[in-house]
Amino acid sequence: MFKVLVSDPISDLGIQQLMDAADVQVDKKTGLSEDELTAIIGEYDGLLVRSQTRVTERIMNAGTNLKVVGRAGVGVDNIDLEAATKRGIVVINAPDGNTITTAEHTFAMMIALARHIPQAYAKTVGGTWDRKSFLGVELRNKTLGVMGMGRIGSEVAKRAKAFGMNILAFDPFLTEERADKLGVKLSSVDHIIRNADFITVHTPLTPETRHMIARPQFEVMKRGMRIVNCARGGIIDERALVEAIDEGIVAGAAFDVFEHEPPESDHPFLNHPKVIVTPHLGASTVEAQENVAIDVSEQVLHILRNEPFKNAVNFPLVAASVMNKLQPYFSLGEKLGSVAAQITAHAVKEIHVDYAGELAEVDTQALTRYIVKGVLERHLGSEVNIVNSMHLAKSRDLHVVVSQTPKTKDFTNLVTVTLKTQNGLERIVAGTLLLGYGERIVRLDKFPVDISPEGHLILISHNDKPGIIGRVGTLLGENNVNIASMQVGRKVIGGEAIMLLTVDKDVPKDVLIKLAGLSELNTAQQIALG
Repeated sequence: MFKVLVSDPISDLGIQQLMDAADVQVDKKTGLSEDELTAIIGEYDGLLVRSQTRVTERIMNAGTNLKVVGRAGVGVDNIDLEAATKRGIVVINAPDGNTITTAEHTFAMMIALARHIPQAYAKTVGGTWDRKSFLGVELRNKTLGVMGMGRIGSEVAKRAKAFGMNILAFDPFLTEERADKLGVKLSSVDHIIRNADFITVHTPLTPETRHMIARPQFEVMKRGMRIVNCARGGIIDERALVEAIDEGIVAGAAFDVFEHEPPESDHPFLNHPKVIVTPHLGASTVEAQENVAIDVSEQVLHILRNEPFKNAVNFPLVAASVMNKLQPYFSLGEKLGSVAAQITAHAVKEIHVDYAGELAEVDTQALTRYIVKGVLERHLGSEVNIVNSMHLAKSRDLHVVVSQTPKTKDFTNLVTVTLKTQNGLERIVAGTLLLGYGERIVRLDKFPVDISPEGHLILISHNDKPGIIGRVGTLLGENNVNIASMQVGRKVIGGEAIMLLTVDKDVPKDVLIKLAGLSELNTAQQIALG
């Protein structure tokens, strides 16, 4: 008989299949302190939580029989994943359970925004019959820009099509083929910004997406456009948005999320007549709360019965002998994927990973997960992990191809990551571990290099002409950017070449633009690594 503890309020309907299982005993004990939970967790094989219970390392260590921790929701910030992995405890969540409810909330906000519903309601119940102040707009024939075409963004697009909207879609992994399947037009962020009547964002919050819509974007938007954010606070610059509304650029905004939650009482959104706000209700429906509980309960049952399961957010089990060979390459693999993604400008349709040398002799599936995570993480942020990376790639029609070569010319092991884009371009990054030097990037596209993948890097593509290095160094020095190391690569004298610099801090975008504007320079890209 398996014993499962439910330590947060979860409806009986959500955990009914656990309660009905003949081989499972379910105990509901909510509101426990860490001491109280630690004292009893040793009796249980499974623990089911929402967001209230903090599952700490101390609790994990006390859970001598604990096999699984299930989070009835998406975020697992309240669970110590590292401690769980060390103890061999599987942590699972329910990433799909709130997809529909969040998409519907987004659409509800869009309609309310188009027709001024909250403002009209407040005035009517306040005793004023005012039909003239709330002239709205139809959704039909309007252009909707959807930024982020994952699960939720795709569902929003589906509903927008039913309302007769024209849909422009951006996602870093959206190809023409997938866009055609979804019935949307593949677009760039800039094209959406300039042409959309409505914009809704559905991206994770990452360094790449933080304030992706800010003052420069508002300045080129269609006057009278409207904007919705039911994804993450911080994707849109809130202060710049208020200014754009006051200047008449943006007709109105609807937000379910804030940069800081709950917002301060003087937040400009809260009293602005053209802004609609809700308190992060995207996943707050009876159905969603039950769905996530049902999903996670089903997976808990599979794990207890040693059956195939999904939605784990920590590392899957790997044979110790294989782990010993692969583990030194996990960090390198993730960084190679990240570098490849950061230098690739177009939508990726294939990730090709080649293992050469001794790595070709073992099962490298675990290492491939790290590489794919590195590729996806730039755009998906904390949504992606080493367990779901392959699933997320597949859900975006992103093919992962692995090849193995027993011999390598110059290294004991070599890992090569190639990203193939929808327009036929390829970006290549290769790396290895060197005795005494650690992780090294040894190839970028066709150029040999030798540099440690850490900190802040600048990749410069240029023509091999005298004086370029000096001009680059002078410009960076004038902008207080210190160069720690430099690598140059070329194939022929006077031809195409690259320069890879390690610098001490983040490089402002305007400095990168100045670099790219130097004579004989083609591109300048920043690469940020942990």
